[in-house]
Amino acid sequence: MRDLDVGIVPVVTSHSTNVLEGVITDRDIVVRCVAMQHDPSCRVGDHMTADHLDTVSPLTDLDRVIELMEKDRVRRIVVVDELNQVVGIIAQADLALKLGPKRPREIEEVLERISEPVHAAH
Repeated sequence: MRDLDVGIVPVVTSHSTNVLEGVITDRDIVVRCVAMQHDPSCRVGDHMTADHLDTVSPLTDLDRVIELMEKDRVRRIVVVDELNQVVGIIAQADLALKLGPKRPREIEEVLERISEPVHAAH
């Protein structure tokens, strides 16, 4: 992740099939592994996100991508084909680059909503 300057890596069944099992993010590693003082030799599968994982197809409308990002406050969504094989990732930066020039105010508001912290109930 450091070498490629990415914050998310899809976890797949194998490189030959590329079927999505989950994702691991830099935040997953910090919160679920480092903060819990787990051994560095622990497995990715122990800390990845696999449940309630939003995915989209290459044909998904960008407004739907925005809706999912806002709903779950995620900055990235994995793009999969009809066989659940990873074909890419769409990030909030992609939205800003593609839609920002055309819809700057809307994209600014979307990025703010995605980035709002979730407050724990007291």
